[in-house]
Amino acid sequence: MIQPETNKRRRGRKYQLAKAKKQILRPDTWAASLEPSDKILILACGALSKEISALIRLNNWTHLKTRYLPAILHNSPDKITEQLRNNLQSAQAKFSRIFIGYADCGTGGEIDSMLDEFGVQRLPGAHCYEFYSGNQSFAEMMDEEPGSFFLTDFLVEAFEKLVWQGMKIDRYPELLDVYFKHYKKLVYLGQTENTELQTQAVKIARRLGLKYEYRFTGYGELAPALSALSTGI
Repeated sequence: MIQPETNKRRRGRKYQLAKAKKQILRPDTWAASLEPSDKILILACGALSKEISALIRLNNWTHLKTRYLPAILHNSPDKITEQLRNNLQSAQAKFSRIFIGYADCGTGGEIDSMLDEFGVQRLPGAHCYEFYSGNQSFAEMMDEEPGSFFLTDFLVEAFEKLVWQGMKIDRYPELLDVYFKHYKKLVYLGQTENTELQTQAVKIARRLGLKYEYRFTGYGELAPALSALSTGI
């Protein structure tokens, strides 16, 4: 009768040890096998991958290379800075320059403090909603309705996985009122004029019980920020 309990404890210790090892942060070594390059690396959020790739293709920016971190990190912004640090440590000796395709993204200045150590720059603003719409326009929208929930092209497409499932609303419907209690309006900031995405965004607004507004922003300040990498500004 004692043996099963003993085995259970042993398995428990083994599981806890494995779990602890898994949680240890190690430097990301993806760049270790790369040859040194004179290209500029854009280390960016996966939520911007389509837009950044489109701008690189449209402008034939062959001097840029990209690496994207998972967009779902936005559900745990406390993890973003360490992930960026690990990638910077791996890649800093392999490229002529590294540019960070993140805004502050809810890290409370942690990204900026870390980037100061590496002498690296990032996208302007507090989040992608701000650099897509522009500082002044975003401030005006927030003055008009502080309880605004924003979506981009990416977030419309990824809403089910990133928001509904990622925030566990699908499993715990009561969380909908917890997360969206203070929101009044859903504002879709479109990077493309896509009627299918607009239709999806309207459905999301109804699902959340929010008023709906659509604004076409295009690439906003993302385009000039990347263009500046070509001129060395």
